[in-house]
Amino acid sequence: MSNITTNIKGIRDIMRKDTGVDGDAQRISQMVWMLFMKIFADKEEEWEITIDNYVSPIPEHLKWQNWAADDEGLTGDALMEFIENELFPALKDLDITISPQAKIIRSVFDDTYNFMKNGTLFRQVINVINEIDFNSTSERHVFNDIYETILKDLQSAGSSGEYYTPRAVTQFMVDMINPQLGESVLDPACGTGGFLTCTIDAVRNQVNNSKDRDVLQNSIRGVEKKPLPHLLCTTNLMLNGFDLPVVRRDNLLSKPYADWGAKDKLDIILSNPPFGGVEEDGTETNFPKKFRTKETADLFLALIIKLLKDKGRCAIVLPDGTLFGEGMKTRLKEELLEKCNLHTIVRLPNGVFNPYTGIKTNLLFFEKGTPTKEIWYYEHPYPEGVKSYNKGKPIHIKEFDTEKAWWDNREENTQAWKVSIEEIKKRGYNLDIKNPHQEIDTLASPEVLLEKFRTTEQNISTIQDEIIKVLTEALK
Repeated sequence: MSNITTNIKGIRDIMRKDTGVDGDAQRISQMVWMLFMKIFADKEEEWEITIDNYVSPIPEHLKWQNWAADDEGLTGDALMEFIENELFPALKDLDITISPQAKIIRSVFDDTYNFMKNGTLFRQVINVINEIDFNSTSERHVFNDIYETILKDLQSAGSSGEYYTPRAVTQFMVDMINPQLGESVLDPACGTGGFLTCTIDAVRNQVNNSKDRDVLQNSIRGVEKKPLPHLLCTTNLMLNGFDLPVVRRDNLLSKPYADWGAKDKLDIILSNPPFGGVEEDGTETNFPKKFRTKETADLFLALIIKLLKDKGRCAIVLPDGTLFGEGMKTRLKEELLEKCNLHTIVRLPNGVFNPYTGIKTNLLFFEKGTPTKEIWYYEHPYPEGVKSYNKGKPIHIKEFDTEKAWWDNREENTQAWKVSIEEIKKRGYNLDIKNPHQEIDTLASPEVLLEKFRTTEQNISTIQDEIIKVLTEALK
């Protein structure tokens, strides 16, 4: 177990004793804003050296090192009075015109709250946080794993449609998209920024000077609507060397589809949008009638097609339900195949997203500007001796070596096959095409059967509504 993992566990154990913190959600939120303050303090030490005439947006007495760094400093009631009456009011009301750093702090604390009530326990938490060296490269890498722990502890991944993307999957998608310095990159549902930090790592070796560094920092951005992942993403990018991470607290689905213009177009979009989640009533009305649905993943796919530049590239995680779904899903796939070249679908096996969901998922790779003529499928196999993945044995990046070797020299084999657009159209745009080189299972997985049942149930409901409408009109 790494030092940071041990420290995080220790922090949560202390917080469990505080009567003001109710449940894991509040414990995690409490812990993360405190981690952010420590990380920001460590970054400011760097900025004072690297940024000419750097001026901190935080008043001197509110800086972490001036109230938290001394392990025998403020504690008890005096500490809680300082947090409630000085620190939080000042950070929530920070003048964002002072500096870009002020804007980041304000965005983080706008929807952040202090839940702890016991100043002695609060001091204990601070002292543990001070043991973490966020300038250590090894500690930075482990920070990416915190989100996985958060989702597991909240036990809400399935209901919210929010799934941690295994690092191997993120890495493979970025490797195949191959982002270049200067290309604009967006994750429209970025969570804690896994795709963004992976992209930074991929492009960083192209950075040769401070000008290149500025280009990199200005080209990578994320959007996240939930406060906690947004805070984690902002922190994550700062740990990965971004002085001014561009991470907006927003929901891109709430903006009318027609309002997106040429200035909003992007070179690359990488995403694992929430699937199985349902958007708020009215969100779908921002989209053209043919794309209206409450299914979050489908709305994001429609938006991504719109936002890509000509020759823009996308890699996205989507569930099997999008591949075989009918109705709106059929119209969406028709739009995708007409406006983009969907050149590759990597079919992942069961368990990749365990323990959050057993739903089978796919990685879709496409480029905008030319219609699809054929789709290559690649069925990712389990490693030898493995029957499923789990938290202890997740999917590993080395497993994708076969796909990488095949990628630029495509031939059909036991794992790969291609399907023409003519065949896709004959199938009514059903993209759920099984591997012809493998024995066909007589029975689909329970998740697929349930999804098909839900789709059929929805179609029946729609038909019933139409019948009632026709009969009502006839009886008038």
